[in-house]
Amino acid sequence: MTLVTLNGPRVSPATGKPARQLVIILHGYGADGADLIDLGRAWSAVLPDAAFVAPDAPERLPSDLVGGRQWFALQERDLREYRIGAEASAPLLNAFIDAELNALGLSDNELAIVGFSQGAMLTLQVGLRRRHPPAALIAYSGLLPGADRLTDIQNQAPVLLIHGQDDDVVDPHHLDAASKALLEANIPVESHLLDDLGHTIDERGMVIAGRFLAKALGGLPPKELTSS
Repeated sequence: MTLVTLNGPRVSPATGKPARQLVIILHGYGADGADLIDLGRAWSAVLPDAAFVAPDAPERLPSDLVGGRQWFALQERDLREYRIGAEASAPLLNAFIDAELNALGLSDNELAIVGFSQGAMLTLQVGLRRRHPPAALIAYSGLLPGADRLTDIQNQAPVLLIHGQDDDVVDPHHLDAASKALLEANIPVESHLLDDLGHTIDERGMVIAGRFLAKALGGLPPKELTSS
């Protein structure tokens, strides 16, 4: 039996010194880690002591011709499938997070998890159920799996939700639904619905998240990362 492990592109701390924070970036359905690792390069401006890693999801798409991957299969594309898929994927991702933290000598309060679309679902599923709270959880263009069954959450890590108002892949109403469910569970939430934006991350979203990360992880002042 082949042991499945995760790996992907990395960005080392800009200082050249040992990492003092870790940011894990989870790509969406049909992509891979290379699709989002540039976010780490951009956020190095406010987190020069951070290491960034964007692991490739464990499964290739069934009809894969260009290297696309998935955290879990999508067939029905309904809320039940998202919940079941996210729950099934959680142990592998948790093992990866633990290994990365151990290798760097860091703990969860020096960890941030960022995800896009399917990766956003994993970010919320895993991040809120870690025994110790991560410093920050950021979900782009995603949804909250099992929003009606959050009794098993383990922490109150701060969450940032960002969604495009014109998203035609994951309906933007999921941002409001996630925000309400998390607030009812006493989890601090900041949410941004960005106009004229589809199912993607733009510079506005990158800047908002960079400031959130800098505040959560003790990085440089937010003015160091601007949209200009």
